[in-house]
Order: sequence, then structure tokens, then C-alpha cells
Amino acid sequence: MNISTAFAPPFKLIAPFFILAGLVFVASVALLFGFEAKGIHNLDGAVLSWIHFFLLGFVMMVIFGAMAQLVPVVLEVGHVAVDLYYAIYPLLIIGTILMALGFYAFPLLLPFGGIIAFISFGIFLIETFLTILKVKKINFVIITVIIANLFLLLGLIVGIIMALAYAGILSVDIYLLLKVHVYLVFFGYVGITIMGMSLILLPMFWLSHNFTWNYVKSALIVLSLGIVVVCISTFFNNKILENLGYLLTILSFFLYFYQIFIIYKTRVRVEIDIYFKSMVFSYICLTIALILGICYLFSPSQELLLTFSWLIFAGYITFIISGHLYKIVPFLVWYERFSPYVGKRKVPMLADLIPHKSSKFQFLLSATGVVIVAIGLYSGIDNIYKSGVSILFVGSIFLLKDILFMIKFKEEKNV
Repeated sequence: MNISTAFAPPFKLIAPFFILAGLVFVASVALLFGFEAKGIHNLDGAVLSWIHFFLLGFVMMVIFGAMAQLVPVVLEVGHVAVDLYYAIYPLLIIGTILMALGFYAFPLLLPFGGIIAFISFGIFLIETFLTILKVKKINFVIITVIIANLFLLLGLIVGIIMALAYAGILSVDIYLLLKVHVYLVFFGYVGITIMGMSLILLPMFWLSHNFTWNYVKSALIVLSLGIVVVCISTFFNNKILENLGYLLTILSFFLYFYQIFIIYKTRVRVEIDIYFKSMVFSYICLTIALILGICYLFSPSQELLLTFSWLIFAGYITFIISGHLYKIVPFLVWYERFSPYVGKRKVPMLADLIPHKSSKFQFLLSATGVVIVAIGLYSGIDNIYKSGVSILFVGSIFLLKDILFMIKFKEEKNV
């Protein structure tokens, strides 16, 4: 994969996405104190509020910021209208807060929050598709971007319909649409985006080479098929098709996990840094979650579903994101502020921009917290659950502190 930084947008455009995401992550963990381990249900308004706050305000905020940088770099074309990103993050955070409040206690706010978030997503999708149209040669990574964004568009449409129904404006089966919405946005966009970007980021950061991409390509095809099958089965109320879709989804992640193992085995860089630790922990959580997912298919229980969801959200996705933040943010800051002076005067090394001690505390606290919360959710013991949340909360503060440190790194203070 050839990449070029010639088309990268200014860092001042991307930084607010990462800062807001860090703030939302701290707030998300703090909100977990309001739940009881045995009283959590996946369709409860407070749970839906937290999920949307976490996924939109943290996960999607980071993805949008990263994609603002990665799309032009990977496609080797400039953004059609890069300044539109200045409108995306304020609209997204406002829409996220209104939706979270709507699910929690004020249903009438849901349509307003949903529409504002939809506008934010719409700007992102239109700008991304117009940028892709400038590409002369389509490769597999670009195809994954197109597929992921198509799933996102469909998921947003379903989400708006659900928001209107939740507020009492439309009359539809919300539970029926919920699975479609989750699959299209979470697995269709977030899942495929993570897999697609792994084709670029993991080999680049681990200096891996000379390996086949067959497994991750197969994973993306199988996952796309699984998403389509689950959506179709939902509308036809066909349990056999639905379970087939679930199995295809689980199979796709096992294929993806094996691809990651191959990349790991062919890596040149052996340094066990914060990025390496975060990736390993995230894939351990993914593996355990997949095993729990299989168990859930044969013996459904609320405890299994909650633990599976927690390990996917807080274990796999959160650590994928936090690990990459420790790579992406320092590089972007160094490239913009210090690379023009290389060979002209003394400049800091890339490693100088990473708060190594603090990042170790962040990883240890966050990983410990995720594991203890998972045990608390599975056992239903509230004291264990709250202990895990407490530890994770401290870890989230360290993550926010590290993001701010890397973004504000100044040469005159550190060189």
C-alpha cells in the first residue's frame, strides 16, 4: 500500500475530534457508576443512552478524525471540501448529547438529536464519496471504504426512523429495526472500517511485510454477507437466516484475528510499547467475546450478552482506538510542527512526544478495569462491577491527559 502525506489536512482540523473523544470517554466511564450490575438490560433507556453517547461521541468522533487524515493519504487525492470537517465535530457532539438525553429521559429530544447527528454524518458521507470520485485507480482498501460508508448511510436512515418512532412520531417495531441498525452501523461501518484500515496501519506501525492479505479480504467479504443476511432475516422474521448471519459475522472476526496473527508473526519491530500492548489486549478481548458470542447463540442469557457487548465495546474497540491514538497523534504533531526543520536544527524524536510513564499507567488501569467490570457483569455482583468502573475511570483520565499532552507538545518546553 503506497501512502503519501502530501494531501494530509492541517492538524488543527483533526485535533478537536480527538480532544472531544477523550472528554466523552471520561464522561462515558463516569456514567457507568449509575448502573447496577444486575439491573442492566440492553433495551433500557439509560443503556441505550449510554451506548449512543459512547459510540457516537467517542468511537465515531475518533473514526471521523482519523478518516479526515487517512482518506486523502490512502487515496492520494486531496479532500473535495476539507473545511466541511470544521462543521462535523460540533454537529456530532450536539446531536450525540441530545440523543443521549432523549433516550435517558426526554424522548422529544431524540428526533432533534437524530437529525443533527444525521446532518453531521451526511456531511462526512458526501465529502468522502466526492473525494473517492477523484480517485483514478480503485484498490481493495478503497472498496472497503465505499462498502463501509454505504452500510453507514443505510444504518443512519434506519436510526432516524427509530428515533422518530421512539419519540412517538412514527409507529414501527423498534426492536425489529434495532438489530438492523446495530448491524449496519456497528458491524457494517465500524467493523469494516477497522478491518480496512488495519490493512494500512498495522503493517506500517509493526513494519510487517511479505504476507498474504487473503484472510482479511475473506473476513471483509464474509462480514458483509453476514450483515446482509441478518438484515434480510430480520424483516422476514427467519430465525435460521438470522443465526446464519450471526455465525458468518463470528467467522469473519476469526478470519480477521488470524490475519492479525500473521501480521504479528512477520513483524520487524519487536518493541513492546503502548501500541503493541493495546493491540494485544484488544484482540484478546475480541477472542473471548467471540467465544461468549458462540455460547450465547446456543444458550442465550442477559449476562452473556452484556459481557460479550462490554468486551467488544470497552475491550476490543476502545483499546484499538487508544492504541492508535498513541501512534497517530504524535506522528501528526511531529510531522506538522517539526518535520520542516529536520536537518536544519535540533528537533524532538517522535518517541519524545509520547508520555511513556503515563501511558503505562493508562494501559494498566484501563485493562484492569475492563476485566473487573466484565467479571462483575457476568457474575451480577455490583461491588465487583463498581470496583472495575472506578479503576477504569482513573485510566480514562490518564488517556485524556495523554491526548492533551501529545496535542499540546511544544518544542521550546521539551527540546
